[in-house]
Amino acid sequence: MELPANRMWTAEEVAYFLDLPVKTLYQWKWQGEGPPVRKIGRHLRYNPAKVREWAGMDEAA
Repeated sequence: MELPANRMWTAEEVAYFLDLPVKTLYQWKWQGEGPPVRKIGRHLRYNPAKVREWAGMDEAA
């Protein structure tokens, strides 16, 4: 799966990137953990740069 860099990622795309179940992302959000997330309407969206930074894969480092 090729992940787009020019838009916010869905929970499914973040789960693919981090190689974990989507359910884990929802649990982390509920617990206040995990990568930074924004709720847009009923949907969770993640900034790809923030996800990489949270995962320790910051390209600037």
